[in-house]
Amino acid sequence: MAVPLQLQPTAYNTHSPTRFSLPQFSSNKIYVVTPSPPPPPPPPRTRRRALSLFTITTFLSGFAFSHGSSSNYTWSKPEISDFVELPNSGGVKALDLRIGDAGDTPLNGDKVVIHYYGRLAAKQGWRFDSTYDHKDDNGEPIPFEFVLGSGKVISGIESAVRSMKVGGIRRVIIPPSEGYQNTSQEPIPPNFFDRQRLFTTIFNPTRLANGEGSTLGTLIFDIELVSLRRQ
Repeated sequence: MAVPLQLQPTAYNTHSPTRFSLPQFSSNKIYVVTPSPPPPPPPPRTRRRALSLFTITTFLSGFAFSHGSSSNYTWSKPEISDFVELPNSGGVKALDLRIGDAGDTPLNGDKVVIHYYGRLAAKQGWRFDSTYDHKDDNGEPIPFEFVLGSGKVISGIESAVRSMKVGGIRRVIIPPSEGYQNTSQEPIPPNFFDRQRLFTTIFNPTRLANGEGSTLGTLIFDIELVSLRRQ
């Protein structure tokens, strides 16, 4: 059985106001309720970061052709063992970076149009010439043209393009015997200082006498076969 609530009478002082006990707050403080800060974002994934660095390194390495359809391939640093020696080339080694699929391979007498990026194996792979540095009046790069079999171009480049098709890109390592034999062979760097440095390195008499010819005259060319015209 429920016990009824007993109310006790309370005496009130009719002469003084009723007092209430309130929580005590400091008068010089403001209490503000703020939400918890959001958690910090997760650190970037290592794979994505490595990919970005890889892309930048590839672009600045001086290899990739950055014009036209030439950027449609991916590049990773090849090993020497990946190169194959081209038949009847005198020791030119090649690595196809993109296989061309347009038309036939060039024959003697054809007018061949290429873009190239030339480097010297000596001097830490120094770039001595690139067709993308040769610009017309509109600022467009001028490709290099020559007649295959004319003998005006170093034989290593001729050997390189003989088995290529239009659209192909190939990296070749050209030994001294298939490179520059004199200062009139093409391609000749148009820049005077590049030309002088190239030829004074390759034909340095003192270093040649010391048996360094196999190092000094080795060339590395990245070649893109742009077009060919049968004569």
